[in-house]
Amino acid sequence: MAEEEEKDVQFVLFIVRAIVENPDAVEAERTVDEMGVLISLKVDKEDMGKLIGKNGQTAKSIRTLLRIIGSKNNARVNLKIVEPEEA
Repeated sequence: MAEEEEKDVQFVLFIVRAIVENPDAVEAERTVDEMGVLISLKVDKEDMGKLIGKNGQTAKSIRTLLRIIGSKNNARVNLKIVEPEEA
């Protein structure tokens, strides 16, 4: 079952690494609580625009695909994009 649960994180990492310029800087953390699954995503500061997309369309599309994966496993999956901290 643990392998099934990790598929959502692997999916997010695969998609996001294909989109961004710095794929090595992509990190995802998965937490589960009574609200469902939350995937917190961190990317390089320069890649935030590519990840979010024009009017948020890229991020919205990734979230939609995650909901489909979650419904397949009877889980609610949400994506949180963590803003990079200023150095």
